Amino acid sequence: MAVSDGLAKLSKRAKKAEDDAQAASTQARKDLEKTVDDMQMSAEAEAKKVQQRAQAASDQVSDTWRDVQKTWNAHVAKVRDDVHQQRAMFDASNASARADWAEQSAGMAVDYAYAAIEEAEYAVLDAILARREAEDALATASR
Repeated sequence: MAVSDGLAKLSKRAKKAEDDAQAASTQARKDLEKTVDDMQMSAEAEAKKVQQRAQAASDQVSDTWRDVQKTWNAHVAKVRDDVHQQRAMFDASNASARADWAEQSAGMAVDYAYAAIEEAEYAVLDAILARREAEDALATASR
């Protein structure tokens, strides 16, 4: 698979997230709770897959990406803990504040995802350039 194929996969996943969020706005509360729980399990499973891929490619993955993975895992755990704490403190008097907090948190998650897409695009283009440079160097050396 070419590295640029990952961008197509990313684009499709982002579109699914958009569609799911749109559909969630009309779901009944019980259905929405199940959707949220299912999405949490899916996100956790995907995080495990990324971690396994990073471990499998440990010789080829830079220390920087290992650090990013550790930091990301810690961040996700903290955000989920905060969400669970906010839910535990839920009562009618703070429902609006909790909703405001959740919306702000979601907005930050989207902003970080956007930045990650930018970084992914840069990494893919840089990888394509590196491959082109390698091919050109081999062609020059074989002359």
